[in-house]
Amino acid sequence: MAVPKPFSPAKPIVGIISSKEIYFERAEEELTALFGLIDLKSPLIPFDLTNYYEEQMGINLKRIFLSFVELVPPEKLNILKIQTNALEQKIRQDLGENFRVVNIDPGILTSSSLIMATAKDFSHRIPLAQGIYAHLEFLFTRNAIKTLDWTYPDFKQETCQRFFLDVRRIYLEQLRRPANKTR
Repeated sequence: MAVPKPFSPAKPIVGIISSKEIYFERAEEELTALFGLIDLKSPLIPFDLTNYYEEQMGINLKRIFLSFVELVPPEKLNILKIQTNALEQKIRQDLGENFRVVNIDPGILTSSSLIMATAKDFSHRIPLAQGIYAHLEFLFTRNAIKTLDWTYPDFKQETCQRFFLDVRRIYLEQLRRPANKTR
């Protein structure tokens, strides 16, 4: 009988969708207070391959991705989503807005995959806890990314894939260090 091994710690990442610089800045400030130092930040990427959030958030949406220094236990992915959902509300209220100003999507990067958290069920998503599901976004090969039928269109873009490959390089270096800490 095989004895289960503990999970390797995972690299927390967050995608932020918004329309104004002030909203991005506030989200980044709140996220660093919650998750610690950022080690990599993507360029601002137009979020124009879908109009899914326009009714809630307006037009001219952009996305940015952040990765954080401190590794986390992968089994806490649902907690990350609960925390970021609450953070979305806090930012909206603190800025006195009546509409959704940011969409914050957390995920975890492992040596083999990127897994995002979502509150929306679908056939390929795995229930975690508290109404949160794991969405396997894509797989890593030795030096590339293998997208899946359900990979979000913007995650297929070269800018996004370069960012995640860079994050993976940082993560693999962290795992090689003798004392990688987790939250």
